[in-house]
Amino acid sequence: MSELKIAIQKSGRLSENSLRLLEECGIKFSNGTSVLKTRAANFPVEILFLRDDDIPQYVEQQVADIGILGENMVLEKNKEVAILEQLGFAQCRLSLAIRKEENYRGPEYFNNKRVATSYPRLLSGFFKKNNIKAEIEEISGSVEIAPGIGLADAVCDIVSSGSTLMTNGLREVTTILRSEAVIIGNKKLSEEKKEILDRLLFRIRAVKGARENKYILLNAPESSIQEICRILPGMKSPTILPLAEKGWCSLHSVVKEDEFWERIAQLKSAGAEGILVIPIEKMIK
Repeated sequence: MSELKIAIQKSGRLSENSLRLLEECGIKFSNGTSVLKTRAANFPVEILFLRDDDIPQYVEQQVADIGILGENMVLEKNKEVAILEQLGFAQCRLSLAIRKEENYRGPEYFNNKRVATSYPRLLSGFFKKNNIKAEIEEISGSVEIAPGIGLADAVCDIVSSGSTLMTNGLREVTTILRSEAVIIGNKKLSEEKKEILDRLLFRIRAVKGARENKYILLNAPESSIQEICRILPGMKSPTILPLAEKGWCSLHSVVKEDEFWERIAQLKSAGAEGILVIPIEKMIK
């Protein structure tokens, strides 16, 4: 029987989140500290632990069938792979940063400057789009130290909180790209492997749906039902059940995580009471 080979980053936060996602999909596997590959005990997949910048090439060459990595690296490597799914974690941005004391008035600042980066392709595209002539200094690792040692005037690097830039006397001035973890796939998978991939994506989307939504239960007077239904449409419409107390109902619905607090305030204004918010383990659409 065929196995789907999944490449993930061998260490770091992205690796931890990728493994957690597979575990939440019910896939069981062992993962020792020095293991380079492992097979799932209950699903036809083999996991390969690789450097993230190697993953696009390995997927293109069918060493791995799919990979989980940052979209920034996919776009930088520009290999013949397909982006199959946005995963919603490992969110970051590729940004230009300069010394904090420098005066910045726009992208033209970088004309005739040296800029250190591990993303020369993406940076070159940004400079070309903005008609900027700059020298790109390609380095790997510790990009933010380049201005401090005289290697470059500015940097282009991945930013999450920005604390590393500040520690090195830099400030973020322009965002080139926003990124998150994605699944990429080889464009020539066999039908058997496509079937395994479809089963895996089904599980992943169920986990994502659960993360992105909350289950809400509340009590409300019958006179408020129409307004509350407008506030909480749910997947189709709220479930409404009569309570023992005359004139009152219990409503059950689903609300998106990013709309949660706004919806709660609206519900209370409409007369809702006893609001319970419950995490969803899996959500099948």
